[in-house]
Amino acid sequence: MALKAGERAPDFELSDQHGATVSLAGLLADGPVVLFFYPQAMTAGCTREACHFRDIGAEFEALGAQRIGISADAVTKQAEFDDKHGLGYPLLSDPDRETANAFGVSRRGPLPNKRATFVIGTDQTILEVVTSELNMNVHADKALAALGAAAR
Repeated sequence: MALKAGERAPDFELSDQHGATVSLAGLLADGPVVLFFYPQAMTAGCTREACHFRDIGAEFEALGAQRIGISADAVTKQAEFDDKHGLGYPLLSDPDRETANAFGVSRRGPLPNKRATFVIGTDQTILEVVTSELNMNVHADKALAALGAAAR
Protein backbone atom coordinates (compact mmCIF):
# COMPACT_ATOMS: atom_id res chain seq x y z
CA MET A 1 0.00 0.00 0.00
CA ALA A 2 1.32 3.44 -0.93
CA LEU A 3 2.55 5.79 1.77
CA LYS A 4 0.08 8.49 2.78
CA ALA A 5 0.21 12.21 3.50
CA GLY A 6 1.58 12.84 6.97
CA GLU A 7 3.93 9.85 6.86
CA ARG A 8 7.72 10.17 6.64
CA ALA A 9 9.23 9.53 3.21
CA PRO A 10 11.97 6.91 3.27
CA ASP A 11 15.44 8.09 2.26
CA PHE A 12 17.11 6.49 -0.75
CA GLU A 13 20.22 6.67 -2.89
CA LEU A 14 19.80 6.10 -6.62
CA SER A 15 21.63 6.99 -9.83
CA ASP A 16 20.28 9.74 -12.05
CA GLN A 17 20.37 9.75 -15.86
CA HIS A 18 23.97 11.03 -15.75
CA GLY A 19 25.18 8.31 -13.35
CA ALA A 20 25.42 10.63 -10.33
CA THR A 21 24.22 9.30 -6.97
CA VAL A 22 21.23 11.19 -5.61
CA SER A 23 19.66 10.87 -2.15
CA LEU A 24 16.34 12.15 -0.90
CA ALA A 25 18.04 13.79 2.10
CA GLY A 26 20.44 15.61 -0.24
CA LEU A 27 17.61 16.81 -2.48
CA LEU A 28 15.55 18.05 0.48
CA ALA A 29 18.46 20.25 1.59
CA ASP A 30 17.58 22.42 -1.43
CA GLY A 31 13.80 22.57 -0.88
CA PRO A 32 10.68 20.44 -1.19
CA VAL A 33 10.69 17.51 -3.62
CA VAL A 34 7.98 16.30 -5.98
CA LEU A 35 8.87 12.65 -6.57
CA PHE A 36 6.86 11.04 -9.32
CA PHE A 37 7.01 7.33 -10.03
CA TYR A 38 6.19 6.30 -13.58
CA PRO A 39 5.87 2.83 -15.13
CA GLN A 40 8.28 3.02 -18.07
CA ALA A 41 10.35 5.65 -19.87
CA MET A 42 9.64 6.31 -23.54
CA THR A 43 6.01 5.11 -23.40
CA ALA A 44 3.15 7.38 -24.45
CA GLY A 45 1.58 8.00 -21.03
CA CYS A 46 4.87 8.45 -19.21
CA THR A 47 6.08 10.84 -21.91
CA ARG A 48 2.92 12.97 -21.54
CA GLU A 49 3.32 13.03 -17.76
CA ALA A 50 7.06 13.83 -17.81
CA CYS A 51 6.60 16.54 -20.46
CA HIS A 52 3.84 18.20 -18.40
CA PHE A 53 6.22 18.31 -15.42
CA ARG A 54 8.77 19.88 -17.81
CA ASP A 55 6.33 22.39 -19.28
CA ILE A 56 5.29 23.87 -15.94
CA GLY A 57 8.76 23.70 -14.42
CA ALA A 58 8.94 27.45 -13.82
CA GLU A 59 5.91 27.18 -11.52
CA PHE A 60 7.65 24.52 -9.42
CA GLU A 61 10.85 26.57 -9.34
CA ALA A 62 8.91 29.65 -8.19
CA LEU A 63 7.85 27.62 -5.13
CA GLY A 64 11.42 26.35 -4.58
CA ALA A 65 10.43 22.76 -5.40
CA GLN A 66 12.35 20.16 -7.36
CA ARG A 67 10.80 17.69 -9.77
CA ILE A 68 12.26 14.18 -9.67
CA GLY A 69 11.11 11.30 -11.88
CA ILE A 70 11.76 7.69 -10.91
CA SER A 71 11.23 4.36 -12.66
CA ALA A 72 12.81 0.91 -12.89
CA ASP A 73 14.45 1.86 -16.20
CA ALA A 74 18.24 1.68 -16.54
CA VAL A 75 20.35 4.84 -16.30
CA THR A 76 20.97 4.72 -20.07
CA LYS A 77 17.25 4.62 -20.87
CA GLN A 78 16.60 7.49 -18.44
CA ALA A 79 19.32 9.48 -20.25
CA GLU A 80 17.71 8.71 -23.61
CA PHE A 81 14.30 9.78 -22.25
CA ASP A 82 15.72 13.08 -20.97
CA ASP A 83 17.67 13.76 -24.16
CA LYS A 84 14.75 13.00 -26.48
CA HIS A 85 12.29 15.25 -24.61
CA GLY A 86 14.58 17.86 -23.01
CA LEU A 87 13.09 17.19 -19.59
CA GLY A 88 15.80 19.04 -17.66
CA TYR A 89 15.28 17.48 -14.23
CA PRO A 90 16.65 14.33 -12.56
CA LEU A 91 15.34 10.94 -13.65
CA LEU A 92 16.32 8.26 -11.17
CA SER A 93 16.91 4.60 -11.94
CA ASP A 94 15.41 2.11 -9.44
CA PRO A 95 16.07 -1.19 -11.27
CA ASP A 96 15.60 -3.45 -8.23
CA ARG A 97 12.51 -1.43 -7.21
CA GLU A 98 13.64 -1.11 -3.59
CA THR A 99 12.60 2.54 -3.52
CA ALA A 100 9.28 1.81 -5.25
CA ASN A 101 8.68 -0.92 -2.64
CA ALA A 102 9.55 1.48 0.20
CA PHE A 103 6.98 3.98 -1.11
CA GLY A 104 4.41 1.20 -1.72
CA VAL A 105 4.12 1.68 -5.48
CA SER A 106 5.84 -1.42 -6.87
CA ARG A 107 3.74 -3.97 -8.74
CA ARG A 108 4.14 -7.21 -10.62
CA GLY A 109 3.87 -7.48 -14.37
CA PRO A 110 5.30 -5.71 -17.38
CA LEU A 111 4.91 -2.22 -15.87
CA PRO A 112 6.95 -2.37 -12.66
CA ASN A 113 5.71 0.80 -10.92
CA LYS A 114 2.32 2.29 -10.28
CA ARG A 115 1.96 5.91 -11.41
CA ALA A 116 2.13 7.90 -8.17
CA THR A 117 3.44 11.29 -7.09
CA PHE A 118 4.65 12.25 -3.62
CA VAL A 119 5.04 15.88 -2.54
CA ILE A 120 7.68 15.83 0.19
CA GLY A 121 8.41 18.72 2.56
CA THR A 122 11.94 19.61 3.66
CA ASP A 123 11.36 17.76 6.96
CA GLN A 124 10.78 14.56 4.90
CA THR A 125 7.03 14.57 5.63
CA ILE A 126 4.77 13.60 2.74
CA LEU A 127 2.43 16.55 2.12
CA GLU A 128 0.34 15.05 -0.69
CA VAL A 129 0.02 11.81 -2.64
CA VAL A 130 -1.41 11.79 -6.15
CA THR A 131 -2.41 8.54 -7.83
CA SER A 132 -3.93 8.21 -11.27
CA GLU A 133 -2.99 5.73 -13.95
CA LEU A 134 -4.94 7.53 -16.69
CA ASN A 135 -4.88 11.30 -16.08
CA MET A 136 -1.27 12.21 -16.81
CA ASN A 137 -1.55 15.94 -16.05
CA VAL A 138 -3.20 15.55 -12.64
CA HIS A 139 0.12 14.54 -11.04
CA ALA A 140 1.96 17.80 -11.72
CA ASP A 141 -1.16 19.95 -11.30
CA LYS A 142 -2.12 18.55 -7.87
CA ALA A 143 1.52 18.57 -6.70
CA LEU A 144 1.76 22.24 -7.61
CA ALA A 145 -1.49 22.99 -5.76
CA ALA A 146 -0.22 21.17 -2.65
CA LEU A 147 3.05 23.10 -2.74
CA GLY A 148 1.14 26.38 -3.09
CA ALA A 149 -1.08 25.53 -0.13
CA ALA A 150 1.95 24.57 2.00
CA ALA A 151 3.66 27.87 1.15
CA ARG A 152 0.72 29.94 2.43
